Amino acid sequence: MLSVISAIVVLGVLIFVHELGHFIFAKLFGVGVEKFSLGFGTKIVGIKRGETEYLISAFPLGGYVKMIGEGGDTELSEADKARSFMEKPPLQRIAIVAAGPLFNLLFAYVVFIIVFMIGVPAATTKIGEVIKDKPAARIGLKANDVVTAINGKPVSRWDEFAKVIAESGGKPIDLQVRRGNVTLPFRVVPESRTAKNLLGETVTSPVIGVVAAGEMVTDRFGPADAFIKGSAQTWNVIKITFLSLVKLIERAVSVENIGGPIMIAVMSGQQAAAGGVSFLAFMALLSVNLGVLNLLPVPILDGGHLFFYLWELVFRKPVSQKAREIAQQIGMFLLLSLMVLATYNDIARYWNDIVKFLKNITG
Repeated sequence: MLSVISAIVVLGVLIFVHELGHFIFAKLFGVGVEKFSLGFGTKIVGIKRGETEYLISAFPLGGYVKMIGEGGDTELSEADKARSFMEKPPLQRIAIVAAGPLFNLLFAYVVFIIVFMIGVPAATTKIGEVIKDKPAARIGLKANDVVTAINGKPVSRWDEFAKVIAESGGKPIDLQVRRGNVTLPFRVVPESRTAKNLLGETVTSPVIGVVAAGEMVTDRFGPADAFIKGSAQTWNVIKITFLSLVKLIERAVSVENIGGPIMIAVMSGQQAAAGGVSFLAFMALLSVNLGVLNLLPVPILDGGHLFFYLWELVFRKPVSQKAREIAQQIGMFLLLSLMVLATYNDIARYWNDIVKFLKNITG
């Protein structure tokens, strides 16, 4: 149940942020907004304020802002034409459409800054395991040793330690290690290891054969440092998202990695159980994914609409209605195919959990 509630919260917030971007910029450019809906399909509840009806609809995996003149409205009064989306200049339409995904990216950026200010968990440089017959074992490193410096530079966090090793190129590394009350010097030569990276690619990197003890501390940052780290984290997630898409297209990453609503629900529940910071970071990660995916030039997504309006801006004439209809049909087919694939992967991945959940709710 925690997973379901967490998923509803995550998707609700991210959809609201996305549609709010469209809504604010529509209002900014004087476009009339008829509906603001969280979800698609049948209306569950709604309230009208001014000209706009605010809705919560039955199908929660999305939302929409219905603007005057959008969707082929032809019978418009002169007053409505002046406030019609399609009557606005291409640059204004581009801004309105782009605002949705950009608000998702901005939201993630703000959340990452907040996360760094609240405090993020970090592993210390305490060694939990020394792997037999690896470089660290051969030079005499032991479990519970604490690495205090590497190549003469103090270190206190495992990610700093691991980064230096990964970037060593296999060259000798000088370590300073605290063992009890004694500080000992060591020199280690990393060896190469082949493994899968975050994108599922096979890569070779230097290692010395140690595992972190899992001793955790909380690192909190002031506003200035949190701003810098939040900027770097947002950019890193954007890059990884784009790279993942490229690798999927190149078939370097398996389509089995694609997940859908069930995967989001499971991961939302896991992150909620792990604590508020983990939940916020997960929400920011999904927000970046939502923003980037919506910018892809696929008809039916925001990126597809942006392509049409950029075409109109460059060539001084809109894309023909027939071409738009064909493109929309292709986009719908691609989107539905992706949803089917994601749902299939989810069912294959979480079949036992789904059966258990259904048994629980049916008694």
